[in-house]
Amino acid sequence: MMSLASAIEPLRSYNRLYEKQAFAWHLASLNGEPVEAANGIPFATRAINDVLPGSHYLFICGGERVVAPKFERGYLKAMRQAARAGLFIGSLSTGTFLLAKCGLLTGYRCTIHWESRTAFEEAYPDIECTRKIYEIDRGRLTCSGGTAAMDMMLNLIAERHGGDRATAVANQFHHERIRSAADEQRGGRPNRSPIPETLGTAIAVMQAHIEDPITLPEVSARAGIGKRQLERLFGRHLGKTPQRYYLELRLEQAREMLIYSDLSIIDVAVSVGFSSTSHFAGWFRRAFGVLPSEMRRVRRAKHG
Repeated sequence: MMSLASAIEPLRSYNRLYEKQAFAWHLASLNGEPVEAANGIPFATRAINDVLPGSHYLFICGGERVVAPKFERGYLKAMRQAARAGLFIGSLSTGTFLLAKCGLLTGYRCTIHWESRTAFEEAYPDIECTRKIYEIDRGRLTCSGGTAAMDMMLNLIAERHGGDRATAVANQFHHERIRSAADEQRGGRPNRSPIPETLGTAIAVMQAHIEDPITLPEVSARAGIGKRQLERLFGRHLGKTPQRYYLELRLEQAREMLIYSDLSIIDVAVSVGFSSTSHFAGWFRRAFGVLPSEMRRVRRAKHG
């Protein structure tokens, strides 16, 4: 819902501030029935075939799972139809999965919410998926979701009506700085700041070696510090040992893949550096309180 509101409200605000109907929008679904947000609030919609004629953009707004599998084919058909008609095609948050699935991102840059990026890259290794808050590449607009949708829309307003007007709209929402497509997502990074450069380097080394974990002496060597200094930095700034941080990094990535991908549990385990599913399952349960199979079963039951 945050992504949806962040995309629509700048357009509504522009119309109000400048007393003109510069933008219009429809909420659409396959059959025009209400769609319920993750927070339980229902939205009235119109059938997609009724709103495509005369439209210029089509955005897919995704949550934890974009659509239930039984409806997926209908959405793919609608997006391909929109692309053939020359519409700009966009996504908010995990909607990028659907654009990729129907072949609309081949040869384009894209982005997706940081929590889903690993699963997306596993599923679509040939598509360039960046860490930017949004990407606009010719006729494709992808956004990492949340308030990043507001930045994307404000930049579209600036292109069409000037930066001063976009700033005026941003001020309506106490949005102090309009981020550009060069800004990167901050999610998944340490939230304690500032941290020493050497510690940031060590974390980046760990992030680059999720599937093939390396030893702590190797991490410290690549960060240019000794192993004991590495341990002191992690303890002082992150409150845990580097071993624990590295393990949690791998398990968190596994959790994201269980939620956002259809990879088997053994494939997920291997992708985060475990050679044994039992070893992986044991550490996963210690970290999250459930077995990997239980988490996947609950997610599938919830999203169909």
